[in-house]
Amino acid sequence: PLAHIVSHVSDLGFDPSRGAEVLSLMLAFSAIASFFGVGFLGGRYGGLRALFTFSTGQAILLATLAFVDSLPGVYIAAALFGLGYGGILPCYPVIVRELLPRSEVGRRTGLILLCAGIGMALGSWLGGYIFDLTGSYGLAFLIGVAFNLGNLAIIFRLILRTRGLQLNS
Repeated sequence: PLAHIVSHVSDLGFDPSRGAEVLSLMLAFSAIASFFGVGFLGGRYGGLRALFTFSTGQAILLATLAFVDSLPGVYIAAALFGLGYGGILPCYPVIVRELLPRSEVGRRTGLILLCAGIGMALGSWLGGYIFDLTGSYGLAFLIGVAFNLGNLAIIFRLILRTRGLQLNS
């Protein structure tokens, strides 16, 4: 959504400068989550649970962006989406450090962030491609929700698996 939010707001009939404001708001709330939310949730509940929380927020608000067409609604949805989005990437180094041996942290963190970057790049491209086919970002946002749900299923499975390891230790 970051790559397409200005166009989305413009397609809803609002001035592109409003779209730039929405993007700025989204990024500001993303920074807040990144700077403060990850440390709080990750320190209190662990990296995987923090990631699950941020990913859930991102999925819900991405779905909301697909249906909201009022400017105040878009501002609110974008701000809340930013909270979820901003917390996801910083959780990965926390998770790697919690679950892997110290000697593997640097290499694994780099690999995970590379894969995350590739995924985000493909998601932006796919969103644009779907817009070109349909003339709307609604379906693109909903496909993003589907990918988020897949991500949540993987995270949940990892939480259950690591919980079992902790109980057996």
